[in-house]
Amino acid sequence: MAITSQGSSTEGWSSRFTFLMASIGFSVGLGNIWRFPYVAGENGGAAFILVYLACALCIGVPLVMSEWAIGRKTKNAVSAIGSFKEFATSEKLTSKWSGVGGMALTAVFMMMLTYTIITGWTLDYFVMAVMGEFTAMTPEKSTTLFDTLMANPSRLIFWHTVVVVIMVFVNSKGVKSGIEKAVRILMPALFICLLVMVGYSSVVGDMSAALNFLLTPDFSLITGETFLLALGQAFFSIGIAMAVMVTYGSYLNQGASIGQNSFIVVFADTFVAMLAGFAIFPLVFANGLTPDAGAGLVFQVLPLALGDLPGGQIFSAIFFLLLIAAALTSCIGNFEPIVAWTTEKSKLPRQKATFLAGAVMWFLGLLSVLSLNVLSDFHPFDFIHLLEGKTIFESLDYISASILLPIGGLLTAIFVGWKVSPKTMKDELNLSNNQFLLWQFLIRYIAPIAILIVFISGVIS
Repeated sequence: MAITSQGSSTEGWSSRFTFLMASIGFSVGLGNIWRFPYVAGENGGAAFILVYLACALCIGVPLVMSEWAIGRKTKNAVSAIGSFKEFATSEKLTSKWSGVGGMALTAVFMMMLTYTIITGWTLDYFVMAVMGEFTAMTPEKSTTLFDTLMANPSRLIFWHTVVVVIMVFVNSKGVKSGIEKAVRILMPALFICLLVMVGYSSVVGDMSAALNFLLTPDFSLITGETFLLALGQAFFSIGIAMAVMVTYGSYLNQGASIGQNSFIVVFADTFVAMLAGFAIFPLVFANGLTPDAGAGLVFQVLPLALGDLPGGQIFSAIFFLLLIAAALTSCIGNFEPIVAWTTEKSKLPRQKATFLAGAVMWFLGLLSVLSLNVLSDFHPFDFIHLLEGKTIFESLDYISASILLPIGGLLTAIFVGWKVSPKTMKDELNLSNNQFLLWQFLIRYIAPIAILIVFISGVIS
């Protein structure tokens, strides 16, 4: 995207397809292939998935539609902050609503200070897979590999640097020459690798056990916590309240169907998460491992499962290549609103603003890296009860995912559902009367109540 010195965008998506690929690429990330399988595994498989689908459709879709509408309505604004401010001003509302965009921008920036580190893990594991490090894998060796990586700051800093350099290079090129070209390569690679892994797992793994686990719900397993985790997963996976959808919406042409496109993105996001389950759980069950292995499912359990299988070295490399594609598309998407804000505030050309934003992110990301090893005993926010005992890495993750995202989603729902005139939203969303009434009901009542319950429960727990 070309940006003028005054901060107005002069370029948008070249086609609906590239817009969808970029939006899906942003949504489909480690949340689908790393987080979704282990959260589902810890919470009953199919039972959790049904609750997640309900959250994605009833809360995720209306909020994605709302964020795209805000962005498209305020095309002249560059950042999410400017979009909320301009939208509020056009509705004769206080410009303080720009704070919602600021909260989303803060959340995505804090998330990126951890996400680039985790993306680096995928690159390191890909190299290890190619080098045959997973051969003759044992539980002890798998744990040692991961712990050794976490304890090596120079290795983590190297991969963190590689990720930031890739992001800066892609995003500095703009929408058409940067983001679109990247997703045209990364998204097909992601889907091809994922389908190859599903095929491989169906041959060497226990697909029948995985199908039963993922498709046969045990409703007795559904509890209040299931709903909390499912809604949190929807926020994390789809990318709600992260400023990205608002920014991407500002590049969207007026004729595009926001409603239809939102369903496509949410469906694709969920579809990839399910495919990830079909790729991972057959291997888990075939090796007598448990599906509730937690966050270590991908980085510790999968190398163990793949280590001595036929073609294990090749397919473990394919699997971590899949993770790299998923992680990078999300990194590129998450970085875009940060670049947009930097351009708006600094008045620098896009390329220079991108380098500036990347340099700041790289430098602050070093604190996250060091908190995994050298500074692992440093808990800077012990004076805050909710952050007591947490490292810098853990604090950034908790504040962004458990506090800022829910509050941002809640305020977005209140803004578009109660403050903006219904006529404005109906015109921008281009919905029929019945469709708009359904959207309005979900965004006014269902979304705020559900988000509030999740937030309060999370803080209490």
